Amino acid sequence: MGGSRLQVNKAHKTRFSSKSTRNLHKISLKDKARAGKLENNVAKGARAARIQRCKMLREQKRAAVLKEKRASSGSTSPPRVIVLFGLSASANLKSLTEDLLNVLSPEGSGAASSTVVSSEYKLRATVLQAPHGDLLTCMEMAKVADLIAFVASANSSCEESTSDYIDSFGSQCLSVFRSIGLPSTTVLIRDLPTELKKRNDLKKICISDLASEFPEDCRFYPADTRDELHKFMWLFKEQRLTVPHWRNQRPYLMAQKVDMVVDDYGSGKCNLLLTGYLRSRCLSVNQLVHVRGAGDFQMCKMEILKDPFPLNVRKQQDAMESDDIHAAEVIRMLVPDPIKQEPLLVENVPDPLAGEQTWPTEAEMVEADRDRKEKRQRKRALPRGTSEYQAAWIVDDTDERSSDSDDNNDDGMVLDENERGIANQEHMHEPDFEDDQASLNFRESDEETENNSVMMESENLTREQIEDDIKKIKEAHAEDEEFPDEVDTPLDIPARKRFAKYRGLKSFRTSSWDPKESLPPEYARIFAFDNFNRTQKHVLAQALEMEQGNRDDCVPASSYVRLHVKDIPLDLASKLCVLAKTSPVVACGLLQHESKMSVLHFSIKKHDMYDAPIKTKEELIFHVGFRQFVARPVFSTDNINSDKHKMERFLHAGRFCMASIYAPISFPPVPLIALKRVEGAVAPAVAAVGSLRSIDPDRIILKKIILTGRKFVKITHLFLFFAGAMKCILNGVLQQHDTVCMSLYKRAYPKWPEHFFPLIDA
Repeated sequence: MGGSRLQVNKAHKTRFSSKSTRNLHKISLKDKARAGKLENNVAKGARAARIQRCKMLREQKRAAVLKEKRASSGSTSPPRVIVLFGLSASANLKSLTEDLLNVLSPEGSGAASSTVVSSEYKLRATVLQAPHGDLLTCMEMAKVADLIAFVASANSSCEESTSDYIDSFGSQCLSVFRSIGLPSTTVLIRDLPTELKKRNDLKKICISDLASEFPEDCRFYPADTRDELHKFMWLFKEQRLTVPHWRNQRPYLMAQKVDMVVDDYGSGKCNLLLTGYLRSRCLSVNQLVHVRGAGDFQMCKMEILKDPFPLNVRKQQDAMESDDIHAAEVIRMLVPDPIKQEPLLVENVPDPLAGEQTWPTEAEMVEADRDRKEKRQRKRALPRGTSEYQAAWIVDDTDERSSDSDDNNDDGMVLDENERGIANQEHMHEPDFEDDQASLNFRESDEETENNSVMMESENLTREQIEDDIKKIKEAHAEDEEFPDEVDTPLDIPARKRFAKYRGLKSFRTSSWDPKESLPPEYARIFAFDNFNRTQKHVLAQALEMEQGNRDDCVPASSYVRLHVKDIPLDLASKLCVLAKTSPVVACGLLQHESKMSVLHFSIKKHDMYDAPIKTKEELIFHVGFRQFVARPVFSTDNINSDKHKMERFLHAGRFCMASIYAPISFPPVPLIALKRVEGAVAPAVAAVGSLRSIDPDRIILKKIILTGRKFVKITHLFLFFAGAMKCILNGVLQQHDTVCMSLYKRAYPKWPEHFFPLIDA
């Protein structure tokens, strides 16, 4: 082919150029050598530093992984905790537990306890069976589990759930486990048919149905025969376990034996003995410990015992022959130092003389005189007949005053300091003014935010009365969603008394509010940080230093220890001894300051399966990490662009909000599970989930109310306070059908609970 379709290449531009023109862009050999030498040196040094840094990071990561592997699977590591959880009631956990213990026990001879030592796998394991239907026990087992093995029955068919293999209780526990933080997980499939083709098809269907409910790295194993369980255990032995981050910050112990020693029956106190393997981190005898649901306590001593489950079979048999807790061989005993021991300081002791008025200094008196003179000289443009109390509600805007000064001079007046004094003298003789002044200092409880539910105060109610109370709460919840801030003024009390603690704000975002103003008496009992983030870094650095150093008062992790927790009430210790037979009793070491009370703020969301209303300041049981306590939170929004946050009367579904409570200090991150007691139910229900956000007593939470009134005359509105007409100056023109709304605010605080720990009144 030819013509215009022939390819024509572009000629090179330097074909006829001179040699000097072609070399214009080149650098001389001298300059090139100098620049090249400098650049090569810099590049060579930067590259060497970069290579060295990458090598150092690889070595650090390799060392950390090796340390973690030795700590979790070495001969000195504590037994791995395997929790078997049935996804439905049809899953037979008892037979699976027996099969696993028989596989792990020597020569298949069976196991006498839940903790076994396998010489074949060179592994120690504790197999726990989560009881189906007992939410609290399942939660406590999930907190200490190294592996959660979810058991699915291939023959199950759950109609009420979205999955054929997970019932409603299993779905609820799954959501709770995700909120707590899932450790390593696996799914064991039982009850598969013996025929190979049907077995494989049903296994694929089960995996396809359950894969979306679990993490991507979760593996599925058939677990009907002994060979399948052998395969699972070999893979489990080599598996690198992952645990939630909050569990790695504190030492904890899952008690295998719980006992009590009474020294003096007259005191009503005893020593609680908790025996088990210390996990995660080292524990100092001078630290405080939290016992599940019982509170924070000191230790009188700590004993390091001989390991009853060594990998050596002969030593294992010798140790298992003695079941008495006092017969264990004590290797080392640690006693706390009274000087170094962390004090059990819960509440602050207020100084009654801290707020006393002192005699003013000369400088303060001179400053007061100067302020008085400036105030006397300052004049304000106010309507005719305005008193000082009414003038306090009018915003002093210099721009509006300067622009409207000509109009105000015709029908208004200028009220200076002398005339204000006369107005004050006239109103001082009025009884309404005296009641108003008295109400400003009167701190009465707010009926709308108090939890005055008859269900919680009285136990002699009929079923019809309880249903009526629940109906009223639901109606109030629905009304709050439609009209969240509107309130009715009571007819039996003057509005100036009822709303004496409220005030108006020109702008919710920019108006100032002093966080130290008019604090409740409970604030004298709590602690506050000057800089919480700095304190947290310092406390965690101290804990890391204690972990890395070989201190005489510390017991290393993976040791078999016995904790002597002192000053436990006798009835509380008896409850723990009974509880240990069915549910794990966990004791965790507390970091510095974690026993002190403060104001904690949680990011919280209502649980999807809980449909009952949750009113602010209702009593809830907070599970924060390993700790449990009772709280009465106040709910509020989380405003990013403002230092003030609006209070919510109810915890609404489908959105996050902040829950502020009085509680012992905890350093984030820690998860939150909020439980609520249900009338007539044995166990509390899961009401909300979330996590700890911050600790700040100065967080301003404002309750907003909207008072409404209708137009009567030009500037008079009835029913705004149900105490006669109120004169207002408005910035717009009113129509006959308009409604006037006035927003008022007051600061809201959480409720101090009557008891802090759930086992006290259980």
